[in-house]
Amino acid sequence: MAPEVLYRVIHGSPTPEPWQKDRVRFQPALLHGYRRHRVRNAEYPGIIAEPSDSDQTAVLGVLVSGLTEADMYRLDRYEGAEYVKQTVRVRALRTESHEDGKVVSGHELVKELDAAGAGTATEGEEVVATTYVWVAGREQLEEREWDFETFKREKLDWWVAMDEKDW
Repeated sequence: MAPEVLYRVIHGSPTPEPWQKDRVRFQPALLHGYRRHRVRNAEYPGIIAEPSDSDQTAVLGVLVSGLTEADMYRLDRYEGAEYVKQTVRVRALRTESHEDGKVVSGHELVKELDAAGAGTATEGEEVVATTYVWVAGREQLEEREWDFETFKREKLDWWVAMDEKDW
């Protein structure tokens, strides 16, 4: 989920107060054994379990920490009945240091992974997390991967501005 959308859902604004922003932390992570699909006739994705021995069966996403019970309640409302919360194990991706000494932040690492087709980062510790898994029927999912960059470019502004009653 784009930070702007997350902030809109949990704080009512894509630009929260500094103290609100400071308590939520983002770190890139890989969820193995799942794939992210585009939902038919929608702008959002659905992830489903697809066990495989292949390293290609993984979702590159963001591990968010610092959420309160109230934040989770708002996220549950936002995600709706198409998803169910599930406990999973993700691999946090480490912040990398390049040969030139430049440290790549988690956000920049995600950009690099997207550009490289993922799978090039150093996986760190395994972390227990909660994710929303698609349960509204596989037939509602396209075979192709949902593209975050296209979403940001074409739909993010609408999702940030949409009225809460439309969730």
